[in-house]
Amino acid sequence: MLLQRVANRGIRLGTLFERAAARHPTNDITLDHDLDIAPELGRRLTVGTVADLIADLASRLHASGVRPTDRVVVFKSNNFDVTLAACAIARIGAVPVLLSPALDGATVLQLIHRAGRPYLLTDQAKLDHELPESVFADSAGVLLAAGDHPRATALRALPEVPQIAPITMPPEHPTLVTHTSGTTGVPKLAVHTGHTLQARYRPQATVAAMVRQRVPVAIHVSFVHSRLFTALAITLLRGFPLLVLADDDPDRAADLFAAHRPGVLETHPNSFLRWERLIDDPRRPLATVRYFSSTFDAIHPRTVRRMLTASAHPRPIFGQLYGQSEVGPVAARAFTIHRPEDADGRCVGMPFPGMTDLRVVSRDGRRPTAMNPGYIEVRTDGRILTYLGEQQRYDNQRQGSWWRMGDLGYRTRLGCLHLLDREVDEIDGFGSTLAAEDTLLDRLDELIEVIIIPGPDGPPVPVVCTVDDRPLDLTRWASAASTLPPMAAPAQWRLADLPQTATTKIKRLDLAKRLVERGSAAE
Repeated sequence: MLLQRVANRGIRLGTLFERAAARHPTNDITLDHDLDIAPELGRRLTVGTVADLIADLASRLHASGVRPTDRVVVFKSNNFDVTLAACAIARIGAVPVLLSPALDGATVLQLIHRAGRPYLLTDQAKLDHELPESVFADSAGVLLAAGDHPRATALRALPEVPQIAPITMPPEHPTLVTHTSGTTGVPKLAVHTGHTLQARYRPQATVAAMVRQRVPVAIHVSFVHSRLFTALAITLLRGFPLLVLADDDPDRAADLFAAHRPGVLETHPNSFLRWERLIDDPRRPLATVRYFSSTFDAIHPRTVRRMLTASAHPRPIFGQLYGQSEVGPVAARAFTIHRPEDADGRCVGMPFPGMTDLRVVSRDGRRPTAMNPGYIEVRTDGRILTYLGEQQRYDNQRQGSWWRMGDLGYRTRLGCLHLLDREVDEIDGFGSTLAAEDTLLDRLDELIEVIIIPGPDGPPVPVVCTVDDRPLDLTRWASAASTLPPMAAPAQWRLADLPQTATTKIKRLDLAKRLVERGSAAE
């Protein structure tokens, strides 16, 4: 019965807030920032107010020439209105193409070319400082969410426009385009349909149904990631108050949590890592959290333990979802406060029964094991339709009905999936770099990040970041690393200097390149 109820609730981006407002019109949405498209609304809004804002924005987009099936690239300053703009674009039957505000102008131009002369929704700051002049020639029209530009149409400056009724597109039609992390180069554009988003919604909504009490839900997830839309659907359609964070600055997060006391908290693994310091805040900003949720990557065991310890609830739970932009969540694992200290952090859980499936394919004819991992492949209805403009690249990842994740791992006899490395990050003869990083973080409290990358001419190099950038104690380091495979001396960096994706993943290939460049400059 529960699965049937979940299946009957669609995400349907264009009317998501409208349907949520019909059920819970006065439900609160609290932001840690002002909306660029409507700063006068302040930081505490109702779902009804946001639904009206989306309807007005959709009408302004229509008045600017956007029509059903048109693509609209959204590349603007980091703000929750990126997500709201996607809903407005979908409301008139067009297709939002969401690009991270952190991308550079040259990369954005490449992705605009792949989108095939789309409209561009941006702002004055991006036009003045980041985007090349050629975007005007490569776009069907340039629209502004904030600011002014002589060659662009400012949506807020348009006179009153008649409200356009929602346009419902077929569920097999593209409804959203997001991009992959870009850890290995220029991001790929992932095309989602109503069907694929709904398939991702079902397992997540089934798990979320265990949360009975309407407690505030705090979310810090990239505004351009597909995960945010399923999280919003689950939260808003059930009437949970929502807290939305634009960044993961620990001080700002602590202030918001101390004031609003969330019961559910979701963010990226690396953001949880940065929030470990909130445990020492005398206000205990995480005390009311019972449910912690993390997607995207496996999370470090130390971080899980610290989050669970920070909660004052007698039975807190940390839920980890393993997935990918192309397929959504495919496996899950729950941690509790009673979890053994030696639990394997590389274990990312089991597939969702009846919804997702997993297998690990041998690379050499031998059974995949911890010492000889294989290719992780998944099968799910949540798989994207294609990579926009790169069909061959998409086809290369398909193995019949299976999708190769680009990760290496193995399954235990009980079926639990263990993730050991990305294929491109594997270091011959070293073993799992992720497991080694888990070990170092467990043994050295002063570390807030450690990334092991191939050395330019020798053993792997651990790049480390410490609390408040304090100098690393090399004696403690040597002791912590003594049981691990040989590594070069650690290179200490500031966390802010590490190249990151929109979901705070570290770009390991880019970091390795920068490490070589920094070494060459020092010679």
